[in-house]
Amino acid sequence: MTEPKAIRTVTVTNPQGLHARPADMFVKVAIKYQAKIEVVRDSERIDGKSILAILTLAATEGTELRLEAYGPDAEAALDELVALITNDFGENDK
Repeated sequence: MTEPKAIRTVTVTNPQGLHARPADMFVKVAIKYQAKIEVVRDSERIDGKSILAILTLAATEGTELRLEAYGPDAEAALDELVALITNDFGENDK
């Protein structure tokens, strides 16, 4: 039996990009879930539960990221992570 998998594509809209504070917020959400979470930018694939790995992506405004989650709560994890990114990590009023 294969484990559940979820994939979403999202664009960073935060003018400051995915800097230290948003990366910390991302990881805090990701570690709440059992699912393995990976973030893909172009050909680079990183562990979504590692703040240092996320920072290496240098995801500026306009960067497209593919989020992949594998595990029993994969859909829920990506729902929350996509909402976090699309709401600019709470840094900007839309």
